[in-house]
Amino acid sequence: MQAVNIHEAKTHLSRLVEDAARGKSFIIAKAGRPLVKVVPLEEGDHGDEPRRLGFMAGEIRTPEDFDRMGEDRISALFQGVDA
Repeated sequence: MQAVNIHEAKTHLSRLVEDAARGKSFIIAKAGRPLVKVVPLEEGDHGDEPRRLGFMAGEIRTPEDFDRMGEDRISALFQGVDA
């Protein structure tokens, strides 16, 4: 696997990215120490799939008293007393 230093990676970034997209992975190093490995994305890693609305339908339940939760404590804080 090819290793390039940061300066070379900045200078030739376009070519390196194109090579990586074609399957030629490479490592970026700083002062001879490997820092990161650049690899092509696999099918499905692109994040361009449409998001589905309602994918958790029926899995989350809101408590009946949701609008009143902590009501006493909040009231006490506004009135300046400890609840």
